[in-house]
Amino acid sequence: MDYVRLGSTGMRVSRICLGMMSYGDPSKGPDWVLDAEGGEPLVRRAADAGITFFDTADTYSVGASEEVTGRLLREIFPRREDYVLATKVFFPVEQATNDRGLSRKHIHAAIDASLTRLGTDYVDLYQIHRWDDHTPIEETMQALNDVVRSGKARYLGASSMFAWQFAKAQHVAEVNGWTKFVSMQNHYNLLYREEEREMIPLCLDQGVGLIPWSPLARGLVARAGSPDLATTRGDADGRIEELYGGPSDGAVLDRVAEVATGRGVSPAQVGLAWLLAQPGVTAPIIGATKDLHVDDAVAAEALTLTDKELTSLAEPYQDRPIAH
Repeated sequence: MDYVRLGSTGMRVSRICLGMMSYGDPSKGPDWVLDAEGGEPLVRRAADAGITFFDTADTYSVGASEEVTGRLLREIFPRREDYVLATKVFFPVEQATNDRGLSRKHIHAAIDASLTRLGTDYVDLYQIHRWDDHTPIEETMQALNDVVRSGKARYLGASSMFAWQFAKAQHVAEVNGWTKFVSMQNHYNLLYREEEREMIPLCLDQGVGLIPWSPLARGLVARAGSPDLATTRGDADGRIEELYGGPSDGAVLDRVAEVATGRGVSPAQVGLAWLLAQPGVTAPIIGATKDLHVDDAVAAEALTLTDKELTSLAEPYQDRPIAH
């Protein structure tokens, strides 16, 4: 496993990030979520393969993902310094009026609650899960700066939003001497490349690292060439039709299957290797509920696609509406 700096920071992360949304409490989230006992072998397998970067959020399994994440990482790694832990704030965990958004009140309450569930004194990367239309960005950035200054977070990151929103947030932080975002967790994969219009060029210019979510398009890329291969998560995923089904999806998936067959590797490895080869991408965030998911991601990190293969995979794509 290779390790690189997250954006322009000095912090190094593994080139694969394990998304912890797959672990938590099935009674509080989707039925495909694994509890601590079911998730432990997979997280340990990832750690043994060199993955040291883990991403969760307070809203996953209504807080249970953070609890399981903290417990497993404490059991698997000898020291807190041995891994990079990221979580997020925005969506509700509880249902009171102020238990959501990016107000100063919610941010300070949320970070304390996250640290309690995670069982740690700090997170390495604290991310805003979405943009908040109802809170002045000045209030949000000052509150986030306070979180860093208090030692509860080492760095700040953002997730899906428009490029103008991200630029505005960075500008507000810069002019006030507050902590800026060092990473962008955006929606980016072979079936959805609209981030290449503005967000990715902005991040490249500003030295912001990309840690894409849904790198395999909710499993569609992994099933290229075998579209009838159903999964429990896929069957229950109400957002697949919302996010995908673009005019070029079929052609792109055909290219994935073609390259995978030619290389003798899985489509998942091809999709992840393509993403890892894109400018600015630090570490795709993969979900894993089976050993194969971890193994494919680790193998993809060592797979170098040729220029011809990269061009072939990218060629059929057609622009589509923005989908966050």
